[in-house]
Amino acid sequence: MSSNLRKKLFGLLSACVLCFVGTSEPVQSFAALPNDVRLFTGDLSTLQLAVPVHAQASVDRPDVLQMNGTAQPTLQVSPSHPLQLSSKRSGNARLTLKAFGTIPFKTMRVQVIPGLKVYPGGQTIGVKVKSAGILVVGHHLVNVSHDSRISPGENAGIQLGDLMTHMNGVPLTDISKVGSMVDEAGLSKRKLDISFKRGDKVLSTKLTPAYDDEDKAWRLGLYIRDSAAGVGTLTFYAPDQGVYGALGHVITDMNTQTPIVVGSGQIVESNVTSISKSQDGEPGEKRAHFLKESNIIGNIVSNTHFGIFGKMTKNPEHSVYKEPIPIAFAEEVKEGPAEILTVVDGQQVERFKIEIVHVARQDAPSTKGLVIKITDPKLISKTGGIVQGMSGSPIIQNGKLIGAVTHVFVNDPKSGYGCFIEWMLQDSGAIPKTSNQQKNLKAS
Repeated sequence: MSSNLRKKLFGLLSACVLCFVGTSEPVQSFAALPNDVRLFTGDLSTLQLAVPVHAQASVDRPDVLQMNGTAQPTLQVSPSHPLQLSSKRSGNARLTLKAFGTIPFKTMRVQVIPGLKVYPGGQTIGVKVKSAGILVVGHHLVNVSHDSRISPGENAGIQLGDLMTHMNGVPLTDISKVGSMVDEAGLSKRKLDISFKRGDKVLSTKLTPAYDDEDKAWRLGLYIRDSAAGVGTLTFYAPDQGVYGALGHVITDMNTQTPIVVGSGQIVESNVTSISKSQDGEPGEKRAHFLKESNIIGNIVSNTHFGIFGKMTKNPEHSVYKEPIPIAFAEEVKEGPAEILTVVDGQQVERFKIEIVHVARQDAPSTKGLVIKITDPKLISKTGGIVQGMSGSPIIQNGKLIGAVTHVFVNDPKSGYGCFIEWMLQDSGAIPKTSNQQKNLKAS
């Protein structure tokens, strides 16, 4: 047999073996393992292989991650000797698995995060936020004569949802400054230089105020607003970091539905006075009033897709938990029974039973990670299910904080969505971004 023929036959045999190995159950079992694993310092995690297969496991940072309680960088594992991971210190490690001890088929990035415990919330809070500029919420027609009406703002190209940040170079930090600047420009027949944001774009325009013949005043032809207020629910307080998270969803302007860019704000204690029950097709709401100004419990630093976040100095009153509890990463959350914490009367936080009916597998931050169903007869009797103002209510499962209530199903108010708690913790700064969110993350 010629050497060329032998090479061809060997190549064909090798290709067949690789095709068989690549489609075999043991290899597919390895492929099904996660690419990224997150652990808190001191946590344990067991990797389960679905079929009888022997493998070799190796880790590049045994000082960060140990296998089966030893500092050895390489171990043999099998169904009778599963692989247990123990995190020793914060950092990043790579775990490599080789099928049959020779074929590398899985490399897992393991991120070990400093231990974190938080106080679950549930308290109803009043939210008062001031935007980082002046928000345009409508166009207004100015009566410049008995038969002519114009909107200088619309003519200047300013749209609903735009955020005016400067006028003639002066930062717009308070809506009260606008009137005098408009009067001055109108009387002096000068145009106003307006800087504004539209989404991520920074734009500018010139606007000539118009004199309203009926009101006897100079006008921009714009409806504007610089603040918003409402009620929601506190989700967590992280004492070691001094931060909190609440609401579980972004605050938007009621007229334009654009997210409010926070300039400043505060959350205050709030008292639930009554509840309008949810019905099919008509979500209910909590009715509450803010307590006096001295009851400010935190500031507002940011407003994201997952709620509002800021600084807080202590666990607020009426907490169900007197000590902080662990949190669960998304991959730990299971379908089945759980509970939420919320207020339905006064300021008293109560526990209510729910069922987690669906868990979405998310590798990156996204809303609607959980589908939940209220099962507690007391809560159903009181509220009809999920009501407005309940957003942010913490979800507890197996003694861990796993998420927050975010939305109600309008046609089935006993059901709704929740988000994973880790996305809220990331936005608060309490935990770092996951490995796959940091494209250039390297083992340190």
